[in-house]
Amino acid sequence: MAVFRILQGDRGSQVFLLALTVTLIVVPVLATLPADHALHLSGYSLTLLGKYLTYALLAVAVDLVWGYLGILSLGHAAFFALGGYAMGMYLMRQIGDRGVYGNPDLPDFMVFLNWHELPWFWHGFDQFWFAMLMVMLVPGLLAFVFGWFAFRSRVTGVYLSIITQALTYALMLAFFRNEMGFGGNNGLTDFKEILGFSLQSDATRLGLFIASGVALGVGYLACRGIVESRLGKVVVAIRDAEDRTRFTGYRVEHFKLAIFTFSAVLAGIAGALYVPQVGIINPSEFQPLNSIEVVVWVAIGGRATLYGAVLGALGVNYAKTWFTAVLPEAWLFALGGLFVLVTLFLPRGVAGWMHRVNTR
Repeated sequence: MAVFRILQGDRGSQVFLLALTVTLIVVPVLATLPADHALHLSGYSLTLLGKYLTYALLAVAVDLVWGYLGILSLGHAAFFALGGYAMGMYLMRQIGDRGVYGNPDLPDFMVFLNWHELPWFWHGFDQFWFAMLMVMLVPGLLAFVFGWFAFRSRVTGVYLSIITQALTYALMLAFFRNEMGFGGNNGLTDFKEILGFSLQSDATRLGLFIASGVALGVGYLACRGIVESRLGKVVVAIRDAEDRTRFTGYRVEHFKLAIFTFSAVLAGIAGALYVPQVGIINPSEFQPLNSIEVVVWVAIGGRATLYGAVLGALGVNYAKTWFTAVLPEAWLFALGGLFVLVTLFLPRGVAGWMHRVNTR
């Protein structure tokens, strides 16, 4: 009943969730068809679709803070990557003695670098429940600490955006260092299994795809629930008139901190689902350019709609896959041109245009 109340009158969200449900039913059917069948979905395509869904969840997280709270975060790639590293550490611990060096206690990169014992912060990652806790706790804690100081200091606008970008850039430089204990430039890779299931198996890939779809649906509903609640009304008021909202007695920094932290947790979950599907996590995921790309997805799809963020993430990444295969040197020009055209002619993005067409 709560779900129906949240979605009442929101046609865009209803259509999106229906499409997601149909996708989660149809794709497994296509994936289990014989390999010589015309409609068979290959393992590569399945992994690609799963990756798109994790990007969509990341875009929803960014839309929550940018579209509804008014914070243009250029650092959400950091939360995405931290969630990915937490999952990667768990997957590395599952390799055991099947690594190149056959050491069941140390990942291969530590053996190569002559490490003699497992660092203290790696302990516990041999347990799935602990890794999943860290997937949410580490990005959430970083966002909480960062937000606590930034929002209490009333840093806003472009200054806050620059600081979030500096945060992710600093983390990228730190994770590039071998002595940090996260694989340095090469990162974490050569994963074997998750929860005892081979990552090379099509059945496992299908399970990860379904998990990504379910996480996207649950995350979307959680964000929609926040937006439709009294908390969401205050958040929008902060976006539109922060000083006036503060003068009416609301502790603005507390609302900002809560939404920003929740958004970081969603980004961490997206990163955790991304890593076992692509098979690697390295410091390049912290690049500020990645955070900027997410903002472009949301802008193209239509911010402050949530489903627009999903449309933008899916559409842009599909275009990126096509361009990088056919015209790789033209992709950045195409992305930049698309962003400019949308900004000039579709200021509310694709979702805003669709809404305007449907209400005529």
